[in-house]
Amino acid sequence: MELRETILEGTIVAFNRKGLKFTMDEVAKVLSMSKKTIYTVFADKESLFLTMVDYLFDKIKESERQVLEDESLTTLEKIRRILGVMPESYRDIDLRQLYALREKFPRIYDKVEERLENGWENTIALIRQGMEEGVIRPVSIPLVKMMLEASLEQFFQRDILIQNQMNYVDALDQVVDILVHGIAVRG
Repeated sequence: MELRETILEGTIVAFNRKGLKFTMDEVAKVLSMSKKTIYTVFADKESLFLTMVDYLFDKIKESERQVLEDESLTTLEKIRRILGVMPESYRDIDLRQLYALREKFPRIYDKVEERLENGWENTIALIRQGMEEGVIRPVSIPLVKMMLEASLEQFFQRDILIQNQMNYVDALDQVVDILVHGIAVRG
């Protein structure tokens, strides 16, 4: 693992422990390396955090690719998994703390928002395929995209997850389930 990636993984651990209040000292302590070494790669906490956002989203995209290539899954199963994709190694990250991001780190919040809004091509293609196969009823794809984006943005704008004692992964799973299956009782 290269130094940059090692630092990003250590940052995730520090974030998990302290939320947005993690310090460069804590990252250095997690990694058993000097802060000076971290500063040779990242100029400051904000640049480290901005890079961490891209790193996490890139890992999510890699997990998405694995779902797409899994021939054992039906189109509907792929849609369900892609909408709620989260790399296994990051399922325990406490993303509930991100609700304070907009106020404390607006540039980082903007980066998260940008990454949420882009990269939907595979998901859209799968939804279209599901409609062609008849496993998804005809729906407005921009509306489905907007509904999921809006839900995720609310996770990052309000402390709704903390208030309801829910973790991000479980909340995302419920949102995806409602999007895919609705709120009617199945039976």
